[in-house]
Amino acid sequence: MIPGKVFGKGDILTYTYDGSLVPGQIVEVPLGRSKAVGVVSKKVAQPNFATKPVTKVLYSRPLPAHLVTTAKFVADYYQVPLASTLSLILPNGVAKKRRKTEQMFGSVRKTEHTKHLSQIPLNQAQKKALEDLYQAPGATKLLHGVTGSGKTNIYLRMAKNALLGQKSTILLVPEIALTGQLVRVFEEHFGNKVVLIHSRQTEAERHLIFDSLLEAAGPKIVIGPRSALFAPLKDLGLIIVDEAHEGAYHQENAPKYSAIRVASFMASQLRADLILGSATPTVEDYYLAEKKGALVKLTEKAKSTVAEPEIKIIDLKNRDKFGKSRYFADPLLSAIRKNLEQGRQTLIFHNRRGSSPLTICENCGEEIICPNCFLPLTLHADSYELACHTCGYRERVPMNCPKCGAPGLVHKGFGTKLLESELKKLFPSARIKRFDADNKKGESLDAVYTEVLEGEIDILVGTQTLAKGLDLPRLATVGVAQADAGLNLPDFMAEERTFQLITQVIGRVGRGHSDIAEVFIQTFRPENPVIKMAATSDYERFYEHTIRKRREAGFPPFMFVAKLEIAMKTESIVLKKVREVAATLSKDKRLIVSPPMPAFHERTSRGYTWQIVVRAKSRKALVNACSNLDPNFRVTFDPVGLL
Repeated sequence: MIPGKVFGKGDILTYTYDGSLVPGQIVEVPLGRSKAVGVVSKKVAQPNFATKPVTKVLYSRPLPAHLVTTAKFVADYYQVPLASTLSLILPNGVAKKRRKTEQMFGSVRKTEHTKHLSQIPLNQAQKKALEDLYQAPGATKLLHGVTGSGKTNIYLRMAKNALLGQKSTILLVPEIALTGQLVRVFEEHFGNKVVLIHSRQTEAERHLIFDSLLEAAGPKIVIGPRSALFAPLKDLGLIIVDEAHEGAYHQENAPKYSAIRVASFMASQLRADLILGSATPTVEDYYLAEKKGALVKLTEKAKSTVAEPEIKIIDLKNRDKFGKSRYFADPLLSAIRKNLEQGRQTLIFHNRRGSSPLTICENCGEEIICPNCFLPLTLHADSYELACHTCGYRERVPMNCPKCGAPGLVHKGFGTKLLESELKKLFPSARIKRFDADNKKGESLDAVYTEVLEGEIDILVGTQTLAKGLDLPRLATVGVAQADAGLNLPDFMAEERTFQLITQVIGRVGRGHSDIAEVFIQTFRPENPVIKMAATSDYERFYEHTIRKRREAGFPPFMFVAKLEIAMKTESIVLKKVREVAATLSKDKRLIVSPPMPAFHERTSRGYTWQIVVRAKSRKALVNACSNLDPNFRVTFDPVGLL
């Protein structure tokens, strides 16, 4: 009988097995009166207490060593139970017997005759970028390529080179809606070596895909959202994160983690390449890549026939331009009408999260911001105060605008459903489709992508999904309903998200398919520097603007951040607990602790939610300080935002 450590549902437990086991093997073990799935951690000497035997070995082949190491890293780095990190790797129902089907590889389409790999064309700029990526130091490299620069062809070449070296590739995309387009391109070149993983697959489908990858004899190319990072590929040589700036790479439910941070750890362990591709990289990623000499720029458009988008900024305060609609300027409506007559498409973008009420001056567009954090203040109607959820600053709602003195402070906001309804009234014969979080199954962008691509939809209305990576040949006009909506959120990431979204949505036109490319940016704040920089896609200026503010205010990449939240049914108990924790943390001189504040969504079904924002120059100091808190607190390390 050979004793061994197995970590599974709870902690690391010791079992025996009459045979040979290796780290990473998936086994079934008794746990109390039931059975549980576990993963072998290591071999140990016989302990001085009784041990139970392993019930069954579920797979003869162990998990790749890097996945076992990664599970331990995630547990330690994000301070989450080790067992919960295994849920990222093992499919649900892993102990069940499954019947194999034709769809077991999860691919969108099987291609019998693939294109020859030499048919991946690269222009001189792309060839130079590819060479620079291979020569850049370290495992993690940032490919900063402007929209339409042909980053996909670079991904294809790198995946090809990995395959030639008998290495597998993982290509991450921010969400399912974007997988179809990339999968089609990759399948044209690599056929059935491409495996698609996503959350809409059934438990059985995901299990069969896991089995096939674990037992695969040769290299594969796995494409999917962040969960695809944990595919059991034994010879992983390349990880690509497309649209690497997207918040979707951060898992918000337990176990919370950043797929990019985990991918960076994986790549360094395997001595593999990690490529972060984006036209609008996060300020933090850009800063670190530049500092390490791992920044590669691709500044030329892939097609020489690309028409530069004609950008028109429209002041929402100038109501003379809104004679036919409250929500759409007359020049934008004229462009839509012309597109309908000539068979071209229009995209209307609105940041849904910006539909929350905001305090703004209707006369000059000024918004009240925190003097300490440079972040928008949030209205608390019960106390009629404006409050900063980061530093605790409060003030009474002013009677007049502090900039121009006008009494026109208002609270505004609208969403995509209202915009869709308005467009149907204005253009009753147009084929209009809305894409946002309210779409039902079968209505999402990936489900109707072919219809969109072939021009069967005239006007697309939607949120962030429409701003990401789409290449629509018939698209001629983009309208941004309210460009400053995201700027009004009380978060140090608000400006960055706004810049990214506007820049990305502008990049949907002027991609070489048509000589018509126009963008209408509607905003209450046409003079805002972020709006102006986004309109001209001037990332360099935006980066310098933002990194200076981050340095002054003490936010990433200059300090590490943790967000502590507690929710309870009784407000008095929440206040007592949150104040006690804040007082305790404030004794640690290495930390900057914000005063306890109501969360952005203060009242939920869980009751009253309050939060504390803690910052430190040392992540270790931050983790140690937050490791023994009241168990009612939820701690998020390195949050993607503070809302």
